[in-house]
Amino acid sequence: MSELDANIPTTFDPFADANAEDSGAGTKEYVHVRIQQRNGRKSLTTVQGLKKEFSYNKILKDLKKEFCCNGTVVQDPELGQVIQLQGDQRKNVSTFLVQAGIVKKENIKIHGF
Repeated sequence: MSELDANIPTTFDPFADANAEDSGAGTKEYVHVRIQQRNGRKSLTTVQGLKKEFSYNKILKDLKKEFCCNGTVVQDPELGQVIQLQGDQRKNVSTFLVQAGIVKKENIKIHGF
């Protein structure tokens, strides 16, 4: 009987390692660059996940001047501040953020199509 007691598995928590290391996937702060289709050929490029210490309005002003497009900063209750630009500016925005030193290249995720 004592051999059976020794072989009975105890409760196993598969998420114990994840809870112990809260620094897992959450430490990498990704900047997400997405495209949203509007109507016909029109589209929006959204940028979210920038650090809060950056001035979104100054970044937006530089992006608008660099790419000759219009844009705005939208306050979203779940996502925080999101930069919206007219047109498909995904590659342009990602190279701009890397060259300006705002984000490292490996921390940018480009989504869409």
